[in-house]
Amino acid sequence: MAVKESIREVTIKNKLGLHARPASLFVQMASRFDSDITVTRKNCGEPADGKSLMSMLILTASCGTALTIKGAGPDSEEAVSALSELVDRGFDED
Repeated sequence: MAVKESIREVTIKNKLGLHARPASLFVQMASRFDSDITVTRKNCGEPADGKSLMSMLILTASCGTALTIKGAGPDSEEAVSALSELVDRGFDED
């Protein structure tokens, strides 16, 4: 049986980028889902584990950075949708 996948591209909108607080919010939300979550900077770098704070911080995503969020698992659509919305809201910082 094929694993259900969902992918969405987002752009970091908050002024300070993906620093500790928004990365923590992302990890907390991602951890609520059963699906595996990976995040990749567009056109460069290894995928980060969306459920690992250290992995997310290593992305060093500043304002304007394009990211690809990929979910793989039973609730991947819901996970990617919720995480994309969080990023689109600027992590409620601005």
